[in-house]
Amino acid sequence: MDILNFLESLRWGVILNIVFTVLFLIVALRLVKTFMFRLFERIKKRARDSESTKNFDTLRVILIHGINFIIFIFAAINILNLLGVDVRPIITAAGVVGVAVGFGSKRFVEDLISGLIILFEGQIRVGDVVEIQNVTGTVEKMTLSIIVLRSIDGAAHFIRNGMVDMVTNYTRGFSYSLVEISVAYKEDIAHVIDVIKKIGEDLRHEEEYCDKITGEIEVLGLDKFNDSSITILARFRTLPRYQWDIKRAFNLRIKEKFDELGIEIPFNQLVITENKN
Repeated sequence: MDILNFLESLRWGVILNIVFTVLFLIVALRLVKTFMFRLFERIKKRARDSESTKNFDTLRVILIHGINFIIFIFAAINILNLLGVDVRPIITAAGVVGVAVGFGSKRFVEDLISGLIILFEGQIRVGDVVEIQNVTGTVEKMTLSIIVLRSIDGAAHFIRNGMVDMVTNYTRGFSYSLVEISVAYKEDIAHVIDVIKKIGEDLRHEEEYCDKITGEIEVLGLDKFNDSSITILARFRTLPRYQWDIKRAFNLRIKEKFDELGIEIPFNQLVITENKN
């Protein structure tokens, strides 16, 4: 009953102002998102490379969250004023509590400072494939407090910025597609290396991959002597994020060509001998 009496005591003008404030909040949030998207799309068109594009995407997300927070605070204060609530004590208390929490919460300060450092140094950008705290995934979202990684199995990992002590970025500047090719000891290694180079050159000139591979295949030579095979190490220099696609395509062509030429790729075999006695 108290709530009903309170609502009845409100003037229609106050109710309409509250409704308009809520509508303004909804429209403003959408306009900010649309404006920022269009603004950064124009900026990205003038970007020199994909690295700058990732920086702009990350900055856009953080700016949208910051502006939305400010708009929400102003709308909340306006509604409280319309309801006749004196917001000055609330603002003062919030300021005191905020300062106390800021100084008293070590985790909050660590997350904030780490987030600022990561942002300004460009260590991580939205869209990068990174490894943090033994978790590998694509950076889906980044704020001043957390990083959201989406792993290959679809799981979302929320990592506090304060916990980020080492970052492995697989898509910074350029990437290497590293390939290990195992062959039998009986094979002519010089011939095998020539075949690998030929397959690499053919792949590099294919229409689908010519703009993703940025250099000739490098055959680094014999890398391992295994129990039943020899491993040859090779690599391609690629654009960021394409190293895995290139590796899969190259492995497929290696398998097909080795089968055609009769080059043996060893595999573990289990031999069972039956005793008839």
